[in-house]
Amino acid sequence: SDGAEIERQNDMARISVFGIGYVGVVSAACLAQDGHDVIAVDVDQSKIDAINAGMSPIVEEGIEDLVRDMVAKGKLRATSDFGKAVHETDMSFVCVGTPSAADGSVGLSYVTSVCEDIGKALREKDDYHSVVIRSTIVPGSTEGACIPVLEQTSGKKAGVDFGVGYYPEFLRESTAIADSYDPGLVVFGFMDEPTGAFLADLNKDMPCAVNKVDIRTAEMLKYTSNTWRAVKVTFANEIG
Repeated sequence: SDGAEIERQNDMARISVFGIGYVGVVSAACLAQDGHDVIAVDVDQSKIDAINAGMSPIVEEGIEDLVRDMVAKGKLRATSDFGKAVHETDMSFVCVGTPSAADGSVGLSYVTSVCEDIGKALREKDDYHSVVIRSTIVPGSTEGACIPVLEQTSGKKAGVDFGVGYYPEFLRESTAIADSYDPGLVVFGFMDEPTGAFLADLNKDMPCAVNKVDIRTAEMLKYTSNTWRAVKVTFANEIG
């Protein structure tokens, strides 16, 4: 829409992170450390309580101290109120899990459920808001599953009334915080300029190349990366 942009003060934004799992906690804590105001969102009250008490619900090198410091500084908090989180932020990162479905395919139920809740909140929100998927999904899922749910529940048009992007993570367990600042690869896809501009700004200080691609290409790069790692592990196990 005309004049649509992600509101920022001193280059800092208000970001909601949906899913207080491995990726969600690391993403939320590192975004808060960068100076953004972050709200972590989940349906699990024990995870919410842990964050708000300054404790990490996951085990990862350095994350306990980082979460404690960010909560103490007022840069990070957690809630189960999806609507409030959307209304009090300018961008939402979807970091929920994608467990295998019964047929072995990548399950999208958690992702689409979160998109449904975000869409309902967007229906009541006038300001421009971007929805960025970070979960690992099959190429085509953002356009084929996420966007239709967001549009249906919000009554708005993706890329016009609200932003959409796909921004995968490349975090390794035990080095996830370091990987957040030097992932080796940064890639993201987006439908609209405000979302693309924000993600570019978010990664402007990265020591590696930042690749702006279409959404399907970003999905494919993440999926290929995970598959390649699985091949290497399988090969090493077999040959060993």
